Amino acid sequence: MKCPVDGETLVMADRNGVEIDYCPNCRGVWLDRGELDKIIERQVAEAPPPPPRHDTRRSDDWDDRPRRKKRKESFLGELFDF
Repeated sequence: MKCPVDGETLVMADRNGVEIDYCPNCRGVWLDRGELDKIIERQVAEAPPPPPRHDTRRSDDWDDRPRRKKRKESFLGELFDF
């Protein structure tokens, strides 16, 4: 199959059970029917619970606010990392 953007031959890759086609030249990604649904379903399943809400009215001092932890890389980051 040819890339719709630049005519380069697309490369197929299996990323976490989802087959994707990508262009090595322009790095465009194309998905077949149902593949986007698989990606969305997996992303929703891996999504962490929302963080607890903090009462911002108790202090105006920015040093007292809790620090965020670094998020774990998502399924989408692994999927599109060529």
